[in-house]
Amino acid sequence: MSADRPKLHFCASPRSDAQSALERMTRRYGQVSAGEADVIIPLGGDGWMLETLRARFNDRIPVYGMHRGTVGFLMNEFSETDLIERINSAVRAVIYPLEMRAQRLDGSTELMLAINEVSLLRQTSQTAKLNIVVDGRERLRELSADGVLVATPAGSTAYNLSAHGPILPIGANLLALTPISPFRPRRWRGALLRHDARVEIIVKDAEQRRVAASADTQEVRDVERVFIREDRSKPLTMLFDEGQALDERILQEQFSL
Repeated sequence: MSADRPKLHFCASPRSDAQSALERMTRRYGQVSAGEADVIIPLGGDGWMLETLRARFNDRIPVYGMHRGTVGFLMNEFSETDLIERINSAVRAVIYPLEMRAQRLDGSTELMLAINEVSLLRQTSQTAKLNIVVDGRERLRELSADGVLVATPAGSTAYNLSAHGPILPIGANLLALTPISPFRPRRWRGALLRHDARVEIIVKDAEQRRVAASADTQEVRDVERVFIREDRSKPLTMLFDEGQALDERILQEQFSL
């Protein structure tokens, strides 16, 4: 990437304010194809950032998000000025996805990648009954709950936090294993796992108590077994303004009321 003038590719969510920003920013800074770019600039919210990051698993082009959406935890503040200077002085955060291999009741499997979390949720009114195995050893014979999730540090402030899971600092080399509305054991609040842990979740009585598995927003229904591990072969690079790096944002989140 040129230290003076990186080649930029802008993309925007369907929201009208994001589309309007796309028109203005491309007119001001130019536009190259994604394959030619030094930096990808998504304009939108966190959902759009995740969609943009998912497209970078192969080329690993750094992503500098600008907030034109709803939440924006993963985005930088939007401004039409000084973009080149902001990018050249940006702080890098490298994150790694989770690989989810979900086996359905019919024996078919789906392989997906998640940036925030892999979650299992009941599909019916019946409580899910889940057997949890970590690194080949059974750790919880039966969790009765709405579901369970495994979150990365980058995703620990998203669904994981809403499920009362712990916030993980970027670079902590940990994963959060968090129950979703647990019924039995009622007092179990989850576990912290090494980043290289291999998690297997087995759905008990899967025909009657149907469960869906999701890698972020990508869903597989009627699963009977899900394998989860971190994939360090597909690093993603996010760029943040100085003083607003992802590790600082996560730290601030732990002191918010």
